[in-house]
Amino acid sequence: MDTKALRQKILDLAIRGKLVPQDPNDEPAEVLLKRIREQKQQMLKEGKLKKKDIKNDTIIFKGEDNLHYEKFQDGTVKCIEDEIPFEVPEGWCWCRLPVITTDIFAGGDKPDVYETCLTESCKIPIYSNGMENEGLYGYTNKPRVTEPSITISARGTIGFCCVRETPFVPIVRLITITPSKEINLYYLKTVFESLIETGEGSSIPQLTVPGIKPKLIPIPPVNEQIRLQNKLNQILNYIVNISFEKDELQNLLQIVKSKILNLAIRGKLVPQNPNDEPASVLLNRIHDEKEELIKQGNIKRDKKESVIFKGDDNSYYGISLPTGWSWTILKDISFSISDGSHNPPSNKEFGVPLLSAANVNNNSILINNASRWITNEEWEIENQRTDIEIGDVLLTIVGSIGRSAVVETNEHFALQRSVAVIKPCLISPFYLMRIFQAPQIQKWINDNSKGTAQKGIYLNALSIMTVPIPPLDEQLRIVKQISIFFEQLDLISSSLLC
Repeated sequence: MDTKALRQKILDLAIRGKLVPQDPNDEPAEVLLKRIREQKQQMLKEGKLKKKDIKNDTIIFKGEDNLHYEKFQDGTVKCIEDEIPFEVPEGWCWCRLPVITTDIFAGGDKPDVYETCLTESCKIPIYSNGMENEGLYGYTNKPRVTEPSITISARGTIGFCCVRETPFVPIVRLITITPSKEINLYYLKTVFESLIETGEGSSIPQLTVPGIKPKLIPIPPVNEQIRLQNKLNQILNYIVNISFEKDELQNLLQIVKSKILNLAIRGKLVPQNPNDEPASVLLNRIHDEKEELIKQGNIKRDKKESVIFKGDDNSYYGISLPTGWSWTILKDISFSISDGSHNPPSNKEFGVPLLSAANVNNNSILINNASRWITNEEWEIENQRTDIEIGDVLLTIVGSIGRSAVVETNEHFALQRSVAVIKPCLISPFYLMRIFQAPQIQKWINDNSKGTAQKGIYLNALSIMTVPIPPLDEQLRIVKQISIFFEQLDLISSSLLC
């Protein structure tokens, strides 16, 4: 379930008058707006408002032809039917935002008197355009706004709305709207969350006071505003709970996958077959295969050869292997281990895709999501070194380290330095991919990564990673069983997004 889209749909129904039934006994919104205009005239007489604050107030009404018209203070009337976003129920009205407000302004600079924490002398909250802690920036000693208001983030987290019912100070990039006391603050917040666009402008998207003021606001009767808000609170609380439970279930699915991989790497996912050729024999065949290729000059001998031997507990990563399994290191079961290009990425807008770690998800390679390309000539030079082909295993080694996938296409692509290419020798590439995803190996990769701003693992360290090798037939059984389990878990995960 897409709870974000569901929430937006509920808000949309609310401002269209379709969330709760109308009550014909409610005072019409037309009467409410007339009363608000009279109140503002009285505030003008008392000096609480200035003429400029109400000079642009208009009246929107339906003519005898059932079209919407707007009457201005100079007496002129204009048809605005093309501006009306949607029809509202009987008893509702449209108005421009300034008609129902006493103040609309953008926040200023941080006050001279400022504390990061609440103190005896600084008790008035300062709010900015952030979402964290509802934008609380600090505290000061004098309020800028004393009436209950709504704030809207104008840049960055654009459109983030909050109701402020106590005195506060808004600062830069935060628009403050103080409505008439006759308008329900929470209903108005619902309108903004549903109708206000998420930005305007060119290079830096933002909301502005001149851009917000002309907005058309659908106004229901006062009692319906209250009924709407009560129903919204009830429904949105349900959605929040659903969203929380969905996230909990998604986390649980990831934990289950991790447990399955943990069982796989320990040899406990599928039963052993005593008739399988032992992994030790497979490793000897791999050694012989590589020796033959060295003699033929197809690969080079590793000058730093090492030997994995069985200790008393036959244990690495706290894992004791079943009979027939063996430990080895990655380079001993690989024809080669290389990484992508160390040259600065090309700025071509077409050609051969140049993939980074961002294009490698667990189990898949997102070739069509490339953001950089190189020429065919550049690819031919690069491919002489990496020679990417079907059956190779890719592993992200810089930045978002530890994601792995198997190459299953002949489509040409090249790699940036953030991805390693492992060419397995007589080992199932899909088994190797799953081993990379196991929690013990993920921890090893992270523990052996270097760097501060952006962590990465060197190929020399990667090449001596210790990996558990079962008989080849068991590798295939493990891969098949993991795929069965993961397909079922992914189906559950996908259903949560519908």
